[in-house]
Amino acid sequence: MGKNKQRSGLLVVVRHGESTWNRLGKWTGLTDVELTSKGRSDARLIGEQLRDIKFDVIYTSALKRAHETLAEILKTYGKTSAKPIASAVLNERDYGDYTGKNKWEVKTKVGDKMFEQIRRGYDTDIPHGENLHMVYDRAVPFYKKVILPQLLRGENVLIVSHGNTIRALEKYLDNLTDKQIESVEMPFSDILLYTVDNTGRAVTKELRQIDIAPSNA
Repeated sequence: MGKNKQRSGLLVVVRHGESTWNRLGKWTGLTDVELTSKGRSDARLIGEQLRDIKFDVIYTSALKRAHETLAEILKTYGKTSAKPIASAVLNERDYGDYTGKNKWEVKTKVGDKMFEQIRRGYDTDIPHGENLHMVYDRAVPFYKKVILPQLLRGENVLIVSHGNTIRALEKYLDNLTDKQIESVEMPFSDILLYTVDNTGRAVTKELRQIDIAPSNA
C-alpha cells in the first residue's frame, strides 16, 4: 500500500465478458472477437453490482469485446453522463505466435511449467508478441498520467479492459513483485474497487463478484 493515505475517487476495474475465443480455449490477444451470449449476460450482472456508484469517467480498450461488455453493463447500470473513452493502451497483450492456438493443446506440447510462464510469467519471451512486463510499460504510465489525476480530483473512474492489462495495473496498484504477480488471476466474475494515494497505489481495495452464468460450451 502507498504511504500517503490521501483519499481519492473510486477506481473500478472490470474484465470483459466471455468471448467466442475464450469459449474455444484460444489465446485471443489483439484478435477482435465478439462476446458470447454468456459474456453479455454476465456483463449485465456486473452492471447491477455497480448501480451504487456514479461514474465520472469511463475507459475501455479499443477492442470489440470490451466495448460490448460496457454496452451490456450500461443496460442494467442505467444512464450515465460519462462519455466512454477508448484507448489501445488498455488492449489485451499481443500473444504473438501463440495467437489463435488452443491453450490446452499448447500445454500438452510445452509442459505445465512453460505453459504457466506463457500465461502468467512477467518477463517470459513471447515470440512476436508481448509479455506482461511490456503491457505494464504501456498501461501503467497511462494510468499515472491520465487516470490518476482524475482520481485525485475525487472523480470515480470505470475501466473495462482485459485480463493481462488488469493484472499489469494490479501489479502497480498493489505494489506486487515480479514473482507475486505470476499468481494473480483476474476472473470474469471479479470487480475490483480501489481508492489510491497520490502515487496511485492502493489505499483500500474491495472485491465484488457476480454469480456467472453457466457456459453452454
